[in-house]
Amino acid sequence: MTTTVLADLPVQAAGDPGARPALVLHGGGGPQTIAPIVGHLAATMHATAPTHPGWEGTALPDSIASVADLAAAYLALLRERGERDVVLVGSSIGGWIALEMAVQAAADDDRYAGVIGGLVVIDGVGVVVEDEPIVDFFSLDARGLAEAAWHDPDRGYRDPAAFTDEQRETQASNGRTMAAIAGRGMSDPELLGRLHRVSVPTLVVWGASDRVVTPAYGRAIGRAIPGALFVEIPEAGHLPHLEAPEATWEAIDPFLGRS
Repeated sequence: MTTTVLADLPVQAAGDPGARPALVLHGGGGPQTIAPIVGHLAATMHATAPTHPGWEGTALPDSIASVADLAAAYLALLRERGERDVVLVGSSIGGWIALEMAVQAAADDDRYAGVIGGLVVIDGVGVVVEDEPIVDFFSLDARGLAEAAWHDPDRGYRDPAAFTDEQRETQASNGRTMAAIAGRGMSDPELLGRLHRVSVPTLVVWGASDRVVTPAYGRAIGRAIPGALFVEIPEAGHLPHLEAPEATWEAIDPFLGRS
């Protein structure tokens, strides 16, 4: 698999290029949803956040047909660029990509030894947890999505009637890409059973009011990863870094300082 397409993707970047690298991976809502994370990490790290292929009008190459494919491509790109001790920070489907990257790196230590140095999963999807189903993103209208994803749905609701034609097409295209690589179930039935391979310090951060994937779902991820820490953020939903940023930074910063 080539990484040329990934190398040419739009990227948010901030912080000292000589500082420890952080790769910030967005969810289905697109790169704007993780801009505050990039901005916050820039104080102490060099944070980069690519737009995933197929989002925001970018091309989705035939070689990327799953989250596992995308994770492998990002890993290969980090290795080609000589990156070391990278902290992966993933939100929602970005959390799934980050988990898959950590699993793949651990399974091929000869190739990826030292590339990944830490993992922060923020309300990630991707695993199957008994009795904790993932909400069907694709069946929700704008109001339903806000009610599932936000502690305060009024803050998260975006009236589709106010969208431009370009915004509607971008949103629809993003949804098609998400369905193509993640499937309607937004999960890999085998991933939870592979998380024991993750060998880097891991923090799992979860909004207490998340109804897309509940805190119980997040705790299951934390239990599956050796030594992982789990922190629940009060009065926040699926995107705690948007709804309760200060509490989210209070969870993430000490972890990064220790790891």
